[in-house]
Amino acid sequence: MGGDHGLPTTIPAALNFLGHSPSHRVLLVGLEPQVSQALEAKNPPASIRSRIEILAAEEVVLMDDPPAVALRNKRRSSMRMAIEAVKDGRAQAAVSAGNTGALMAIARYVLKTMEGIDRPAIATAMPNQAGGVTTMLDLGANVDCNADHLLQFASMGAALVSVIHGKSNPSVGLLNIGEEVIKGNDTVKMAGELLRASHLNFYGNVEGNDIFKGTTDVVVCDGFVGNVALKTSEGLAQMLRSFIKDEFTRNAWTKILGFLAMPVLKQFSKRVDHRRYNGASLLGLRGIVIKSHGSADAFAFEHALQRAADAATHGLNEKIAQAIALDRPESIHHPDLKSLSTEASEDMG
Repeated sequence: MGGDHGLPTTIPAALNFLGHSPSHRVLLVGLEPQVSQALEAKNPPASIRSRIEILAAEEVVLMDDPPAVALRNKRRSSMRMAIEAVKDGRAQAAVSAGNTGALMAIARYVLKTMEGIDRPAIATAMPNQAGGVTTMLDLGANVDCNADHLLQFASMGAALVSVIHGKSNPSVGLLNIGEEVIKGNDTVKMAGELLRASHLNFYGNVEGNDIFKGTTDVVVCDGFVGNVALKTSEGLAQMLRSFIKDEFTRNAWTKILGFLAMPVLKQFSKRVDHRRYNGASLLGLRGIVIKSHGSADAFAFEHALQRAADAATHGLNEKIAQAIALDRPESIHHPDLKSLSTEASEDMG
């Protein structure tokens, strides 16, 4: 029921997903009369309709609802009931394009965090120059983080890449203002030491441009920095697309050139199409929850559904639990911040 478009997006996406995934089922959670009407209007074939179940909710979390209101006052909302279906084992994953704050609050309250995880994190994949994707987290769930949180994010991100992209030993980079060990604030310096002592394939510090170079498979940062980086990259992609369109429609001659360059432009558009990477994972919960972009169309929402199915099918949470167990705080030597600051001063001197 959520997102900017609601049922006109989610119903076609669910039908397309089921058409491409004959072994999966979908539980549509929402206001039953509206969901049934939207479903009947599409008149899906029996082979698809038989794998759809409607779970009737009584209310909807609005996009501008404060998380506290959604959590306390809307206990029969479609969002809450979808997440409870995961908790009860009725569903293996929940996907929503609704209110992000409310989704995180409800998911954390209903599902709880996994053992060894202090805070859930939001992770998503971003295209890179190497022809693959870079998974980045946290993207806004946690504004203030300590070094242990960043280590946990790294373990969860590596597990996600291993499951979704099939990489057995993904590389991890720590987002910083420089590659040197002495760079960054105290939290980042300490996180770097913890990562170097962990079981992870830690590359070292990376900078903002490394996200799109594909220097590492995973880039870790706090939610404040991650959200700014994500929104900046989305805005840049839209601006470049707009600039290219403006230049090729400037006059008759550029329109002809644009027509001749159409195959190249279409391929470029496909490579930077954020819809193909839709579906951010809420990692660290005792259940799989995927957040779709609120403005997602049916094509993008289908990708979020596929991302959820892949995570459930390949045991994402089991992989995260194994990774976290290897890097318990008691098994890693925590560096002393004072000694780090002293070493940094000596190096700079």
